[in-house]
Amino acid sequence: MKFLKVLLIFIPLSIVGEFMHFSPTVNFLLSALAIVPLAGMMGEATEEISCYTGPKIGGFLNATFGNATELIISFFALKSGLFDVVKASIAGSVIGNTLLVLGASMLLGGLKYKTQKFNKKVIEVSASMLLFAVIGLSVPAIFTHTISQDLLNTKYEGLSVFVAVIMFIIYILSLVFSFFTHKDIYAVSGDEENLEKAKWTLKKSILVLGVSTILIALESEILVSAVEPMTKSLGLSEFFVGIIIIPIIGNAAEHSTAIVMALKNKMDVAVEIAIGSSLQIILFVAPVLIFLSLIFTPMSIVFNPFELAALIVSVLIVNRVANDGESNWLEGVQLLAVYVIIAAAFFIV
Repeated sequence: MKFLKVLLIFIPLSIVGEFMHFSPTVNFLLSALAIVPLAGMMGEATEEISCYTGPKIGGFLNATFGNATELIISFFALKSGLFDVVKASIAGSVIGNTLLVLGASMLLGGLKYKTQKFNKKVIEVSASMLLFAVIGLSVPAIFTHTISQDLLNTKYEGLSVFVAVIMFIIYILSLVFSFFTHKDIYAVSGDEENLEKAKWTLKKSILVLGVSTILIALESEILVSAVEPMTKSLGLSEFFVGIIIIPIIGNAAEHSTAIVMALKNKMDVAVEIAIGSSLQIILFVAPVLIFLSLIFTPMSIVFNPFELAALIVSVLIVNRVANDGESNWLEGVQLLAVYVIIAAAFFIV
């Protein structure tokens, strides 16, 4: 966290760069570096709030605000009509969480501990839900390839909204499942101990959370405005920026939290951060972005074949890894290897 705080210097630098009309590449880099520590502060604030609310509500807040950065960046991309970037960042967040974050956690945790165990029941529920969500995302894409283009133009937006509504309802029901009907599965021991760990007052935590959110919104606007000219000047595709670079920026703090948990032999938390965050991206962030797009220009929920293939592969691997309730460093290497291969393929495409 100390390293992240050093990066706060990039907040004023990025604002100066925007007003002084620095090159798009420099502005993109400065705003990206500014977002990383802000996302970290947002994560730290939610962790402090969880000390007052208890681990269950705290975990929910952590997951929600952990994806807030991604949602804010995507909102400004949506407003600018960068639909490919938005959809790529949704897919990239899921791929990054399930392969990069989980892989790094398993590798580094596995190097310190020979075998790490996690709650198989909880992870199985989340992994199965994630598989369902990806299947839900696949249906509109299959639909677009099986009907004529004329019908596609009139039916396709309605289908996207319908799928988004179903996804959002499933998200609400998953909260009911974890907080009410099956809360015993998610029971965490040592609640009293967790409540004593607050380093900040509740007022300070809420203030930091609010200020971080506002600054992330400001930096996201700078970052998104630089995407198109930056990609052209560097010869990169917006697709690659959306699926690899933006998710890494938006989720950097969350990634480091998962790795720290794995190093503390709290693999339950690390795996749940990776899978739970991916689940929330598909069931909450994606539908919200579809609904918000209706204010500007309606965006479809149709992903291209490359994104879908990568999503399905990632989720199938996670389900396989979660099957035995334990992990080791070799599984981490395998997940990271798949991520590197996918990233290289998207860079070429």
